[in-house]
Amino acid sequence: MSDGDVNDEYEARLADLERRVRILEGDTTRPSAGDGPGPAADVAAGTGSVTYGGAVSLHGNVRWNIEYDAGASLVLDPVPVAAVLDALGNPARLAIVRTLLRGPATATELQEATDLTSTGRLYHHLRALSAARVVEQESRNRYRIAPEKVVPLLVLTVAAADVGEQLR
Repeated sequence: MSDGDVNDEYEARLADLERRVRILEGDTTRPSAGDGPGPAADVAAGTGSVTYGGAVSLHGNVRWNIEYDAGASLVLDPVPVAAVLDALGNPARLAIVRTLLRGPATATELQEATDLTSTGRLYHHLRALSAARVVEQESRNRYRIAPEKVVPLLVLTVAAADVGEQLR
């Protein structure tokens, strides 16, 4: 990995951390450099909020609570949002995520748990999930979901089931 790649990755991670801190502090009005377009100034005040959270014990104890302005959520950068939804929109990838929500796993364990018949297919799906920042490589052949993403991924799954009318 070149120094430029390391610096780019560092800058992206720093921008992501800054964005998360702003969200946790309830600041949905100030974008920082590198965030892309922030919430528009003309979003009507008083549109309400979207809140989700949870406390789970899957592969460690994770607590998460987020509240975000409903109007501001309509002007979030669509590219990373679509990348996550696209990555999760494949049954094999969703099976990988469900397996990793239970705890880290090796490629062999993922292939067995998801009934993928070739390692090539598995790595194809892992690359898509990694590119969307859903899954990360813990070590050479071991994958995981970062603890801070466990509850949001569970919420996405439940929300998709609700939209698809599975919960009614």
